[in-house]
Amino acid sequence: MDTTITAPRAEVLRDRYRSRLPERLQELAGPVEGNVDLPLHIGWSGRTSYSLDRPKSRMTLYRTVLAEGLSDDLVALLNHRLLTEQWPVLRRLISPYIREVWEDAFPELLRTAPGDTTAA
Repeated sequence: MDTTITAPRAEVLRDRYRSRLPERLQELAGPVEGNVDLPLHIGWSGRTSYSLDRPKSRMTLYRTVLAEGLSDDLVALLNHRLLTEQWPVLRRLISPYIREVWEDAFPELLRTAPGDTTAA
């Protein structure tokens, strides 16, 4: 793999995800139950409606919003308690760039993760 291409791309992705972060996890004030319908700029490639009452649906919603959502979307659609509870599994399902940025910004997420913090 050519690191002259990969390294700059990786840093661009990290910067993109970092720029969307809330200052504190508690700012994530999204719903904790019911259905969530994603706006087109997030759910552009398929499914747009998710049930927070179904664990797999909720996990897919969080993966999608973390990857595609803007700052306001993160605050409106994600809930800090649900994110923290799901993090041990969710961290293995998201991009390593997203995982690194969130865990660097919010070390409390690491306290919820299993002892092995290597990428899946």
